Amino acid sequence: MADRSFLSWPFFDDRHRELADGIEKWAGANLGGIDHDDVDEACRDLVARFGQAGFLHHSAIDPDNAASRLDVRSLCLIRETLARYDGLADFAFAMQGLGTGALSLFGSDAQKQTWLHRTRAGEAICAFALSEPQSGSDVANIELSATRDGEDYVLNGEKTWISNGGIANVYTLFARTGEDAAAKGISAFIVPADTPGLMIAERLETIAPHPLARLAFENCRIPASALIGAPGQGFRIAMSVLDVFRSTVAAAALGFARRALDEAVSRANRRYLFGAPMSDLQMVQGHIADMALDIDAAALLVYRAAWLKDSGAERVSREAAMAKLYATDHAQNVIDKAVQIHGGEGVRKGSVVERLYREIRALRIYEGASDVQKIIIARHELARGQP
Repeated sequence: MADRSFLSWPFFDDRHRELADGIEKWAGANLGGIDHDDVDEACRDLVARFGQAGFLHHSAIDPDNAASRLDVRSLCLIRETLARYDGLADFAFAMQGLGTGALSLFGSDAQKQTWLHRTRAGEAICAFALSEPQSGSDVANIELSATRDGEDYVLNGEKTWISNGGIANVYTLFARTGEDAAAKGISAFIVPADTPGLMIAERLETIAPHPLARLAFENCRIPASALIGAPGQGFRIAMSVLDVFRSTVAAAALGFARRALDEAVSRANRRYLFGAPMSDLQMVQGHIADMALDIDAAALLVYRAAWLKDSGAERVSREAAMAKLYATDHAQNVIDKAVQIHGGEGVRKGSVVERLYREIRALRIYEGASDVQKIIIARHELARGQP
C-alpha cells in the first residue's frame, strides 16, 4: 500500500483529501486488466469512464461558471494516483487537460461552450499539437503556417509526437501567423479532427505504447473564429498551459516511483537469500532508503509548485521546472533500483517494474526535457542575481 501520509501536509485542503480518497477507491475498482495491446480503444474507454465518474471535471474549467478555474493540486493528486495504478490511465486523463488547457485559460465563451462540455463528459478526446520535426523543445522555431485568407486561416505543415494523434476529436494547434519572425509570430487554434486537409501521416510506436501520431496539414482551411486568444499570442498561451500542467507530469512520475517502491519492499520482504529475507541485506536497505528519500523530496517539490499556482501565483515556471526535473529524473532512479531488487523478474516482459521502467523514460522528455528544465531554473537564478 502506497504511503499516503503526505495528504496531511498543509499544501492540501479537506476537498483534496476527499478527492484523493475517491480516486484511490475508483482506481482500485476499475483499473485492473486494461488492454495495452489496443491502446486506441483502451484510451477511448478510459476517457469515457473518467467522464462518467466525474473526474474529467477537474481537467478543464466549467464553461457555465465564470468563477471556475483549474486546481493544480487536484490534477496532481489524480495523476499521481492513476500513474501508480496504470500508466495508460494517467495518459488518457492527462491529455484531456493538456489538450483543452488553452481553452480553459484563453478560449472564447463560444469555444468553451462548444468543446469543454464534451471533453469534461468524456464524449470528445482532445490533443495538444505543439511539437514539429524541427521544433520540439525550441517552440519559437515552429514552421507550420497559418495564412489569413479572408474570413479563414489556411494551415500547411506538420506536427509530430502528438499524443492522442489519430484518436482525438479536436486538436489545440500552434502555428506561425507571421506577426513576428520568432515567438511573437505564433498563434493558437482549435481544429476539429475531421477538418478537410488534416491527415494522420504516420502512427508512432514507442517503448511504452500510447496513441501518438505525426499530423500533416495540406491547405487545411479553418474559420478565423478558431483562433484562441489574439494573433501572435500562441507562444504565451503554450507557455501558460505548460506552466499549469508541467507540475502534473512530475506528479505522474511520483506515482510511478511510489509503485516501484511498493513493489521493491514487497519483493525484499518475500524473497529469501542466504537463509534470510532479502530485506535483511544492508545493501537492499540502502536502496530502499534512497528510494524513499527521493520520493518524499519529489513530493515536496511537486505539491509546492501546485500549491503556489493555486494560491494565485501568476507564473510558477521555476518551481514547476524544479518539480518536473527532480521528480522525473529521480523516479527513473527509483524504478531502476526496483528492477535491480527484482533481479531477473524485473526485466521479464509484463512484470510491474518492467512496465514502469518503460513508462518513466518519456516523462523526462515530453513537456520540456530535463535539460530544458535546467535552463529554465538557471535563467531564473541568474536573473535574480542581476543588479
